[in-house]
Amino acid sequence: MSIAKKQYKRVTVKSLVEMKSNGEKISMLTAYDYTMAKIVDGAGIDVILVGDSASNVMAGHETTLPITLDQMIYHASSVIRAINRALVVVDLPFGTYQSDPKEALRSAIRIMKESGGHAVKVEGGKEIKESIKRILNAGIPVMGHLGLTPQSIYKFGTYTVRAKEETEAEKLKEDAKMLERAGCFAVVLEKVPAKLAKEVAESLTIPVIGIGAGNGVDGQVLVTHDMLGMTHEFNPRFLRRYLNMYEEMTNAFKKYAADVKSLDFPNEKEQY
Repeated sequence: MSIAKKQYKRVTVKSLVEMKSNGEKISMLTAYDYTMAKIVDGAGIDVILVGDSASNVMAGHETTLPITLDQMIYHASSVIRAINRALVVVDLPFGTYQSDPKEALRSAIRIMKESGGHAVKVEGGKEIKESIKRILNAGIPVMGHLGLTPQSIYKFGTYTVRAKEETEAEKLKEDAKMLERAGCFAVVLEKVPAKLAKEVAESLTIPVIGIGAGNGVDGQVLVTHDMLGMTHEFNPRFLRRYLNMYEEMTNAFKKYAADVKSLDFPNEKEQY
């Protein structure tokens, strides 16, 4: 049975909680620039994540670790200028919040003031509790992120599924509860068993957004460049490619080059 959807002119953190309580799933995609953000927002996506995945997608780094706070602010500012409806969540990059709650607050304030973002996202559980509390006390909405946390990739040593063992699963459940109690408005669960993710989602009143966490959660997030098929070497089980833009774009570029060299472009109608 389909769920009647409430129409939101602007999506807020309150909207997401309402969606969960109404049984409406939440759609979330990434964007890092004005043009892509305008298309994503115009399509009616509920949440746009200005992810530190820009480090991989936009800059070509192997991990998310190199991207800086200034670079995140640049990307977020570009996205915000395109938005009419979506809630824009901005990742706090590695090294800006983990060890010092005061630094965490300064970083979050800079993102909110300089980019116009609507909320920030942080990776981790009880180990960053004080940073989360400091940010929330300043009135800045926080989204949590548990499971596979890419900023800790060198600690994990791999991008494989997390929390398959009971000890880690229990810690994840405890951390999710802690994030809710602390005041986070939502939690992302990345690459965890679907059964565990469903259990966490059912135990929380705040929305749980999954990526590689099954369909028992309250919403889904993907990297836009991946779901459009602009990337082609990244093939995790959870990724559904809705287009093959890599092939389409490659063919278009080849056709353009051939048309230029053959003098077919520009033709008489395409010049002044």
